[in-house]
This record gives sequence, C-alpha cells and structure tokens, in this order.
Amino acid sequence: MRVVQAYRFALDPTARQAAALASHCGAVRVAFNWGLAQVKANLAQREAERSYGIPDDQLTPALSWSMPALRKRWNQVKHEIAPWWAGNSKESYACGLGRLADALSNWRDSQSGKRQGPKVGFPRFKTKRRAARSVRFTTGTIRLDGHTHVILPVLGQIKTCEPVGKLARLLTEGARIASATVRWQEGRWHVSFTVHTERPPAAPTRPDAVIGVDLGITTLAVFSDDRPPIANPRHVTTALRKLRRLSRAASRKQGPDRRTRQQPSQRWRRANAARNRAEHRVAALRRDGIHQLTTSLARTYGTIVVEDLNVAGMIRNRRLAQAVSDAGFGEIRRQLTYKTTWHGGRLLVAGRWFPSSKTCSSCGAVKAKLPLRVRTYVCEGCGLSMDRDENAALNLASVVEGTVAGSGPETRNGRGADRKTPPGGAGGREASTSHRASAARIRRGPSPTPGESLTILETQ
Repeated sequence: MRVVQAYRFALDPTARQAAALASHCGAVRVAFNWGLAQVKANLAQREAERSYGIPDDQLTPALSWSMPALRKRWNQVKHEIAPWWAGNSKESYACGLGRLADALSNWRDSQSGKRQGPKVGFPRFKTKRRAARSVRFTTGTIRLDGHTHVILPVLGQIKTCEPVGKLARLLTEGARIASATVRWQEGRWHVSFTVHTERPPAAPTRPDAVIGVDLGITTLAVFSDDRPPIANPRHVTTALRKLRRLSRAASRKQGPDRRTRQQPSQRWRRANAARNRAEHRVAALRRDGIHQLTTSLARTYGTIVVEDLNVAGMIRNRRLAQAVSDAGFGEIRRQLTYKTTWHGGRLLVAGRWFPSSKTCSSCGAVKAKLPLRVRTYVCEGCGLSMDRDENAALNLASVVEGTVAGSGPETRNGRGADRKTPPGGAGGREASTSHRASAARIRRGPSPTPGESLTILETQ
C-alpha cells in the first residue's frame, strides 16, 4: 500500500545556521507580503475605475492569482524588491507565493460557496511578530547524511538532535522524499520530511473484534469491552500551578514594549523561555499519550466506532473549553482515521445526533433528557444501572450489528427522543409561531429526522 508519511526531527543548528534558517523564513514572509500588496493594489485600481463608470472590458487587466503567474512576476522584479534574494534558496520565495495563492483561492471559494465550513477571510499581511516561521523545500538537495545529519538546499548540512536511521532505512528500501519543511516550533527548529513509501499489508490482532470508544472529560476514553478505561491525564490542570508561577516571574521582569520600542531584558528572556518550556512539555505529553492510545486501538481491533463530536461547539462553553481543549478529541479521531487504514482496520463514525448516552444498552429504551451531572444511567424499563460512559460505549459498538433500538422513525417512548436537542434549541409544533421564530428556523435549517440519527460515516 502506497502511503504518504511525515517524519519530524528536531534540529541542532549552529548560530550561523540558525540565522540562515530565520532568513529563509523571513524571505517567505517578504514574498507573501509583496504578492498580497500587488493583488490588493490591482483590486483597488479596478474598483476605483469601476466607480468612475468605466466599462468592465476597459478596466485594468486583472492580476492572476495562480502560483505560476505570481512567481513569474516576482522573478521580473526581485532584483528591485529584494536585492539580497540570492542569499536564500529560491524555494523560500516560491513557498511564500504558493501560500498566498492557496489563501486567495480559499477565500474565493468560500465567497462563492464552493468551499464548505466557516467563512474564510481575505489574506492579511504577515508580521515578524505574529507569523509562524516556516519554509518548505520541494526541489534541490534534500537528503540525509549519516544517522545524525540532514542536508537542505543552500543551508547545507545540519545536525539533528535525534538519529534519523529509521528514515534512512526506508530510503534504501525505495521510499522517496517529496518535500522538507523547516519550522520554528516549541522553542526549537524542526524539519519534517514528507515521504512516499510502501507499507506492507497489515491486519489487526483481532480483525473481527468491534469496540466502541466513548470520549469524555471525566474519563478520557471508555471502551465497550473489558479493556480498562483511560483516565484523563489533565495535563494543563496539572501544570497550571507551575505555569502561573512562571508567568508571574516573567511579568516582574522588564519585557518588550511595542509602543516605546523597549527591548526585553536578559532576565525576562530567561523567564519567558522557562515558561515556554513548561507549555511545550504539556503539548508533548498530550501528543505522546494520544499516539499511544490510538496506535494500540488500531493495532488490536478490526472495527472502531466513535462519535462525531461537535468539538467547536463544546469549546464555546466557557466552563468546558479548557477541559475539552486539553483532552484533544479532534486529534484522537484524526489519528484513528489514518492509523486504522495503515493497520488494515476500519473506523466508523456515528452521527452527531445518535443518542449514545440516552439509549439503554440492554433494552433499547431512550431517555428524553439526561443531564451531564447524572453520571449513572438508570433504565426505568429494565432496571439497568451502570456508568453512563460505559453504556454509551456499548451503544456505539452495537451500531455495527444494527441492534440499537430507537433508530427508526418510531421510538420506544414515541416522542422522538432518539436524537439530541438540536443547536437551535428544543421545540415542537405549536398552533401559532411568531415571525421571529419562523425566521430563526429558516436560518437554522431543517432539524434532523429520527432516521438521520444513526448516520454512520465510514472512514477507510
């Protein structure tokens, strides 16, 4: 199976190499800002001419937003715009122009309705303070040198903080490096290689086993079989006391001031670096724990069932935002998506309106309401009493067999309680509806029917 994998290594550059890396990232920002200025000037000129009544066929020709057109125009004026351009690889300027072309394309597709999801705004100029420092190389000398060095265009040989022997073995077996991206991340330079390689056919340890995974805040993951639940490590909560102490220490030092152009003191730099290291450690611990969980599941079970959680909506709740962000629900699903494919399994995603917590895993009765504070599910019909997360995991696992009751147009209670309350709120049919409520319903769109509550998206 031909797959695309990424391998990331931390770099250990010298002071001169670190300055060269920063210069390449600055070149990306310069090319991006130059191209954006050209596009905005062209749009403003055409709009001004149109306001004077000039016909569209006589307006200033529109500037092409494609990457080849922007790069051709850059090559014509780069000697005037950036006389120092030869000090960096040509890939840095191509990277900035390519990112601009993608940003403009996303904005245009979002405006026309071709791109789904939240509206994408018009690109803005990148600043040295706010823009992420990264550069991507697609051509030139991109290879490994031994087990502790990489070679990049113009930059030359750079030492790594960890061995690259695993990637070196793949390259000897026929893998190919498509690109390399250097990024300043978590207080150090990293290089990520995009590699096209062959993965041998694999099969999970239990190919016929089905497991339902219910994600939560109290317990990170509860499973439908005898697998012990995974406790939520709460990395941010654990490190919060230390982060507060380090933040107070940094606030007492002389920091930078943009208004007066005050430069930070060396003590502030050291205090700020200590605070950043604590934050980076939290991110590394979370990432490592999620990788261990998802890899274990993908290697063991043939079918994994999870819920389609509305993480963006959950984060809007100010009381749950920190806990939900710290758990990493979206990252768990993202990793399961590709790891199940690599290991020969499949991932099933239950629909967002599937009542996994409200449904009795024994008799199939569906509760109309089940507040979050109620942690034990008690069924009035059969008398089942168990943890609500375990009950939800069992319901998710039974989706594969299709044994979940309440999935049809009629449910056990006959009141359509087999779906959760929609985002616009609960409500039934009334004799009269105000114009304001009618307009809100039109904007919100039709509510999901009971038959849609069991929508399953299969990810291969």
